Amino acid sequence: MVKKLIFLLIVLSLNVFGQNPLTPEDKIYAAIDAYSTNPTAEGLQNLAKTETDFWKNPKPKTKNELLAIVVLNCNKAYYENLFGRTHQAISSYEKGWQVYQKYQLSNYDITEYCLKPLGNLYTIMGDYDNAENTIKQYYFIAETEKNQVQKIAAILNLSNVYQNTGRVNEAIDLLEKTIKTEKLSAVQKGNLFNNLGNNYVLSYRQPTFFPSNMIKKLESSYLSAIQLLKSDKTQTETLANCYRNLSSLNLQWQKMELANSYFEKAKNYFFASPNISSRKLAKFKYEEANLLFQQQKYSESSILIKAVFKILIPNYSNQKNILPNPNSLYAETVLLDALDLQAQIFTEQNQPKKALEAYALSFQIEDLFSNLLVYENSKIINQIRIRNRTEKCIAIYDFLYKKEGKTSYIEKAFLLSERTKSGVLKSYLSDKKTASREEKLYLEQLQSWNNKIVKEQQKGELANISKINEAIKKQNELMLSLKKIRAKNQVNSAENIDLKSLYSKLEKDKAIMVEYFSGFEKMYIFTLANQRIKLEHINITDTAIPKIISFLDYFSDANKIIDDISGYNHYGNSIYKMLQLPTNWTYQNLVIIPDGILCFLPFEALITKESTTTNFAQMHYLLNDFRIAYNNSATFYLDGKPISRDKKTVLGIFPIFEKTAYELVFSKTEMQSIKSNFDGQFFDNKTATFDNFKKNTANYSILHLSTHATSGDTETPASIKFYDQEILYSELYNLNINPDLVVLSACETGIGKLYKSEGAMSVARGFQFAGAQNLLFSLWKVNDYTTSVFMEDFYANIKNGSSYLEANHQAKLDFLNDKSVSNAKKSPYYWSAFVYYGGIETAEKPTNYSFYILGLLLLIGLFLVYKHFRK
Repeated sequence: MVKKLIFLLIVLSLNVFGQNPLTPEDKIYAAIDAYSTNPTAEGLQNLAKTETDFWKNPKPKTKNELLAIVVLNCNKAYYENLFGRTHQAISSYEKGWQVYQKYQLSNYDITEYCLKPLGNLYTIMGDYDNAENTIKQYYFIAETEKNQVQKIAAILNLSNVYQNTGRVNEAIDLLEKTIKTEKLSAVQKGNLFNNLGNNYVLSYRQPTFFPSNMIKKLESSYLSAIQLLKSDKTQTETLANCYRNLSSLNLQWQKMELANSYFEKAKNYFFASPNISSRKLAKFKYEEANLLFQQQKYSESSILIKAVFKILIPNYSNQKNILPNPNSLYAETVLLDALDLQAQIFTEQNQPKKALEAYALSFQIEDLFSNLLVYENSKIINQIRIRNRTEKCIAIYDFLYKKEGKTSYIEKAFLLSERTKSGVLKSYLSDKKTASREEKLYLEQLQSWNNKIVKEQQKGELANISKINEAIKKQNELMLSLKKIRAKNQVNSAENIDLKSLYSKLEKDKAIMVEYFSGFEKMYIFTLANQRIKLEHINITDTAIPKIISFLDYFSDANKIIDDISGYNHYGNSIYKMLQLPTNWTYQNLVIIPDGILCFLPFEALITKESTTTNFAQMHYLLNDFRIAYNNSATFYLDGKPISRDKKTVLGIFPIFEKTAYELVFSKTEMQSIKSNFDGQFFDNKTATFDNFKKNTANYSILHLSTHATSGDTETPASIKFYDQEILYSELYNLNINPDLVVLSACETGIGKLYKSEGAMSVARGFQFAGAQNLLFSLWKVNDYTTSVFMEDFYANIKNGSSYLEANHQAKLDFLNDKSVSNAKKSPYYWSAFVYYGGIETAEKPTNYSFYILGLLLLIGLFLVYKHFRK
C-alpha cells in the first residue's frame, strides 16, 4: 500500500510540474527494464500483458512504438527459452520478426537478437525448413552488410540444419570451404571444426569400416577445436560440447573408459558455463543417462532420467512410477529422448509392457510436434524418428505375441506400422478436405513460392540469390500467417484404421493384403486374409538388401535380363521366397503395401518357381498367381472411393515432340488406339500444354499422359514434360482433381528420392497430392513401342468392362502370349514396368434394361400362343 501511494505521488508531481506522461513506447521499455532486473517464469505474464495493452489501444502506431514491441518480443523470447518454454519462445521471436518485416523497421540488430536464436530453435524443434529459410535470410543480410561475424554464424548454423536433414556431404563441403577460404578468429574456427567432426561421424557411421586416416581426421577435428577454444573463457559451453562429442564417438567405438573420461571433462566445462538454461541442463543429464545405459547401468540411468523429467515438467513428483502424467507433456525433443531411453531400459529389464507405456507417451509428444510443422520436408524427416520407435514397438509386440499367443498384439503392431505409411500425404489430403478457404489459399501460395525457390536453385551458379531471398521472405510471411490460423485449431492425434472394416473389405474384394515395414534391423511382413492377421520378419542383413538391389539392377537396362536369364530366374525366385508372399490361392487379388526399397520392386515379375527355360512366356511369375494392386497404405485402400459406373471418357495429353530429339514415335499410335475406343478430348503436339491439361481435368474420368518424365536425383526433383514446359512433381500439388484413373505413360513416373516413411518423391506422388486415388505408372525407363502395345491392350480390357486392376493384369498376360511380339521383347523389362496403385473393386456394368424388356415381351407372346392352342 505504501509503495502504491509513493508511486501515485510521483505521477501527480510529474503532472503538476509539467512532466509529460509516459508514452506507449516508454511504457514498453520500462516494462522490459523492470522485468530484466528480476526475470522469473511467472513475471513473463507482465510482458505479455504490456504487449496486449499496446495492441488494444486503437491509436495509430509509430515506427518507434512498433520497434519497441519487436524489442519486447525478442526479450520475452530470450527468457522463455531460458525457462525451457521453447515453443513460446519461437512464437515470440516470430511475432517480433513479423512486425519488423511488415512495417519495414530498422535501427535494431534483428539478426543477432531475433533471427539467429529463432533459426537455432527451429533446428532444435526439428522444423528444418523454417530453420533453413531463417538462416539463409540472415546470411543474405550479413552478406549485404559485410558482417563477417554474422555470416560465419549463419554458415555454422546452416551446417547444423544440413547435418540434421541427412545432407551431410553438403555440410562437410560448406564447413571445409569456409575453413579454407574465410578469414576466421580462433573461436570461429574452433566452432567450425567441432561441427565438422560431427558431420564426419555421420558420414562414416560404421567404425569397423573406417579407414585409419579417417579416425584420425575425426578426432583431430574435435581436438583442433579444443586447442583453438581452450584459452577463451567465454567458450566453456562449446568446449563442453567438444568433449561430449568425443565421448559419444568413443562410446560408439565401445571405448568406455575413454568415453567416461571425456564426459567428465565435458561436465567440468559445462557447469562452469554461465546462464545454463533448464533445457540445456536437461539435455546434458539425458546424455549422461545414455552413457550409463550403454554401460548397462540401468538403475543409475533411470535416476538421471527422473532428474530430466523433474527439470522439464512442472509438478513432476519423484514417484514409484517414473513415467510422467500424459497431461503434463508438451512438444520437447529432450523429453522425447528421455522417454525413449526409459523405454529401452524397461525393455532391457524385461518389462516390455512398461516399455510400450513409455513409447506411447513419446508418440503423444510426436502428435504435438506434427501440429507445429508446416513444411513437407520437415514432416518427412520427423517421420524417420517415429519409425525408429515404431520398429522397437513392433519387436515388443512380436515378443509378447509369441509369449502369450494373443492376436491383439499383432493387430496393435500393424496399427503402428500403418501410422508410419505416407503420413504426410494422408495429412495433406485431410487438410484439403477440412481446411478453411483461407488456410487452403495460404497452403497453395506457400507451395508456389517453394516451387519458385527450387526452380531458381536448379540454375546453379546462375541462380539469382536476391530472387531466392525474396521468395523465402514471402514464404516466411505466409508460414507465420498459416501458423496463426492453425494455433486456433485443437491438436488431433492420428486416427487408427478400423481393422474390422479392413477385414470386411478384403473379404468383399476377395483379396489378401501384405504390408511391409522396413526397419533398420528387421523387415516385418503383415499378411491379412480370411479375417486373420499374421506377422513374420526377416533380418535386414548384409545380404538381404543387396539381394533386392541386385534384382532391381536387372531393370536398369533393356539387355540385362536377356544377357543373364538364369541369373534373373535365380534372383527373382530368391527374392520371392525372402519376401514370404502368400501361396494360398483361394483369392487371386493381392494388395501389396510396399516399404522402403520395395517401392521400386515389380512384384509381378518375381519368380515363384525357378526354371531353366529361356522362353519368357513360360516362366513362373507371381503374375500368373495373382492380380496385384499396390497402395501407399491400408488406409488408402480402405477409404478408396468406388469406381464410377458412368461411361468412361479420356483426357489425353500427347506432346509427341515431333521433329525433336525427344520425339515419341509410337505415342501417336497409342493416342489413335485410345481415341478409337473412348470419347474424350485429346491434345497433341503444341496443344498438349500444361494449361490445357489443368483446364480440362474436371471433365473426364481418365487422365492419360503420354510423354517424357524423369525421376530426378538428390539435387533435382522428379518432373514431367508438357509441350510448353517441364513441371516439377511438387507443382502438381495445387491441382484439385478427382478422376477415376490417372495413367502416366512415361518413364520413371513412380521413381524419385526415396523416404522409407513416405515412399518416392515422384511424379505419381504429385498426382496423389492433387487428388488421384487410382494410378497406373512406371518404375523405370519404358520402351516407346512396347508401351503403346501394352496401353492398347489395357484400354481394350477397360472397354470390355474389366476393372483397372483386371485390365492391367490381363494386358500383361496378353503381352506375354502375343505371338507377334518377339521373345526378347517379352522380357519382364518390357511388360512389368507399369504398376497399378489403387482400388480393386470391379466396376458394375450398366444394366441393359432393353434385354429384360425384350425377354418379358417374348414370355408374354409365348403365353398367348400357348393359350390360343389350348383353346
